[in-house]
Amino acid sequence: MTSESRRFRFVQFEFPWALGPEPGRYTIRERLGEPPAHVLVVDVLGAQQRRLLPRRRRAVDAPPDQPPEPVLTSRATLVDAVPLAGYEAAAAWLVAADLDALAGAALVRLNRVLHAHRIAAADRYAREVARAQALVVRVGFGDGERVADGQWDRARELAGAAPTALRPRTAALRPQERLAALLAGRDVALACEELTLRVRLDADAERWREAALGLRIAFEAALAELEPWREIAGLAERLGTLREHRTAVGAVANAALQSGLQDEQIALIRTVLGRIEAALRARTAGGV
Repeated sequence: MTSESRRFRFVQFEFPWALGPEPGRYTIRERLGEPPAHVLVVDVLGAQQRRLLPRRRRAVDAPPDQPPEPVLTSRATLVDAVPLAGYEAAAAWLVAADLDALAGAALVRLNRVLHAHRIAAADRYAREVARAQALVVRVGFGDGERVADGQWDRARELAGAAPTALRPRTAALRPQERLAALLAGRDVALACEELTLRVRLDADAERWREAALGLRIAFEAALAELEPWREIAGLAERLGTLREHRTAVGAVANAALQSGLQDEQIALIRTVLGRIEAALRARTAGGV
């Protein structure tokens, strides 16, 4: 291999669980009929041998002080199908590249694969991933086969999310306070909260038809379930503003049943979803 041979750009993630798709190479096209845009290489590292153990037919005694079972690590490498001219061009690209933006775009594509796996396997427990969950994120370049085998010429390792201990105290404690209230029965988990989270997941993944359909249900549930808390400062006004969008939300959901959505319809989804989330935050901030 010479310094002039082609180099391929890649973004690599490692997660401490099985992602779902079987190890191997997956070709990704952005649209039908177009040449491949990326190749996703899925590897399993670490405790593969756990998969080879026979399934026990009955329970057995567990000794005390048993050490934790080893866990596997999944490595997902998204390789750009369009090569760079050579080592020097690749090195210049790595210096100038917006690494965080590349990692974000790669994560969107990885989650599309995981979503497709969930549908193909009919596995309701298969999940998508967030960058903060990754053990490591790398951006780099290398020869095609070496990159596919988990090696590279040069790579940069990106900083992870800030540890919880370094976040502002109020941001760190509010979820714990809410959790304690839920477990103690001082608060209730609303159906619209879970529904809204699902819509946000679809919106983040740009699955706009699913987001539009889910938004209709989350919207109606939020209006009904938040009504008992309308006396919280500002919440009545937020609910009134939301009601003004009822007809538009229904129309976008109906449109999603027929085809893809237009930019203005996507903008409406973003707006209404943000307002539902703001109303839910107002309820929690107002005391539960």
